Amino acid sequence: MILIVDSGATKADWIALDKNGDEVFMTQTLGLSPEVLTREVIEDRLANNFEISKSKTQVKRLYFYGAGCGTNRMKKFLRNIFKSFFTNAKIEVKEDTYAAIYSTTKIGYQGIVCILGTGSNCSYYDGHQLFQKVISLGYIPMDDGSGNFFGRKLIRDYYFHKMPQALGHKFASEYNLDPDVIKENLYKQPNPNTYLATFARFLIENKEHPYCKGVIDKGLQQFVNNYIMQFELATKVPIHFVGSIAYFLRDELKAVLERNDLVPGEIRQRPIDGLVEFHKATI
Repeated sequence: MILIVDSGATKADWIALDKNGDEVFMTQTLGLSPEVLTREVIEDRLANNFEISKSKTQVKRLYFYGAGCGTNRMKKFLRNIFKSFFTNAKIEVKEDTYAAIYSTTKIGYQGIVCILGTGSNCSYYDGHQLFQKVISLGYIPMDDGSGNFFGRKLIRDYYFHKMPQALGHKFASEYNLDPDVIKENLYKQPNPNTYLATFARFLIENKEHPYCKGVIDKGLQQFVNNYIMQFELATKVPIHFVGSIAYFLRDELKAVLERNDLVPGEIRQRPIDGLVEFHKATI
């Protein structure tokens, strides 16, 4: 059995294939980002999923693509956890950018591939290899244009009284904005980046409001400036995206790209389907 996993910070999609490439099961867990989770939490999320737990000894290959797997230390950390859980499997751990590449870009074709979901990232793919100029430092100093970026912006504007009053009342009616609750989730609970990203739903649902339009436009432009424009070939190759922020704000995203003389490429909410097709070709 082969397990293919696409893990963001919020959730992880799992698909199992048999030796013929037919689907055995599909399931989902909470995200398994090694940057923000302990070994115990990750092991608990694996053990508490029925499909994964009952099949763990049957897995011969595990292909894991995950947020927070951009450094060798994080890859080794996760690989050791998986080796002790999937005892008969060969383990391959790659950063989630590779999932985005394999699901949007054909081998041999150039492109810039971006992630805009709970977090954000951007890489250049020359048709064979991945190149990054900026190493992500995580959700606090980076992640421009992401769900947690927009969530942090909304909370700050609400508390600094920069959000229009009527919209602020609506925001407060949909979320618990008690300062103790916010601080508890940010500083004591796991996945603070995921918590921040939950507020981005409000921005998407109210994207026609002038304030929200401005926040979205500035956030996406900041992503273009800091991430996409770092590559000299940015205006000469298609720009592909995966992630819920890119997908649900795709019209706004395309407008920002075109304003910067960039060519929009594929925009997918989830890369898992493309990953499955990629790995089926190698079985």
